[in-house]
Amino acid sequence: MKPRLLISTLCIASIGVAGCSSKVVQPDEYSGFLSDYSRLKEAKSPSGVEVMRWVDADLDLDRYTSVYIEPTQFFPKPQATGKIPDSTLQGINNYYGQALKRELVKSLPLADGSGPGVIVVRAAITAIASKTESLKPYEYIPVALVAAAVSTGAGIRDQETTLGTEAQFLDGTTGKVIAQVVRKGTGKPLVNDSQVMKPDDVKSVIDGWASDLHQSYVKFKNK
Repeated sequence: MKPRLLISTLCIASIGVAGCSSKVVQPDEYSGFLSDYSRLKEAKSPSGVEVMRWVDADLDLDRYTSVYIEPTQFFPKPQATGKIPDSTLQGINNYYGQALKRELVKSLPLADGSGPGVIVVRAAITAIASKTESLKPYEYIPVALVAAAVSTGAGIRDQETTLGTEAQFLDGTTGKVIAQVVRKGTGKPLVNDSQVMKPDDVKSVIDGWASDLHQSYVKFKNK
């Protein structure tokens, strides 16, 4: 599929409050950032979160002595909105890069670039958009999946902020992909559909991603 803002549909019960969404990113939600999605399989991260993941069966982590983290990015590149201003987008992206470095340096020293003995981490925050059913459609917005609980009787909308990421890990000499992962997570709920999203609303999600990446390295290293 062509890279584009990804659309997930809110499920609303006919009476009361209800919501439904898959725990893992579905194929129609893939952004196009990764070169090959066909090998992804459902798995659990070290923290128990369901993800889509692939690791080269011949991976030998003893070959690697450092890690280079490419600048993180949004993919596709989002347009800022009143709900998610450019300052929020920049803050989220900057925090993602900082979190990856903070956690991965626990496993390997940071390298200045790719090369022999280097694992290259290439990660992106993928854009997710949503519209509601039987309610006024939301504008397409990056990052926040406005989906959670909807009380049609009271007209109150408690909204989740859902963030998605796709990452691949490459051999610093050959450029060969040695592992990749696609996952998402839910941050702090927004009070209503007019609340402006802040980086703090999703920092816990990003912290979980980075921590799981470090723990995954430890797990595979000790196999």
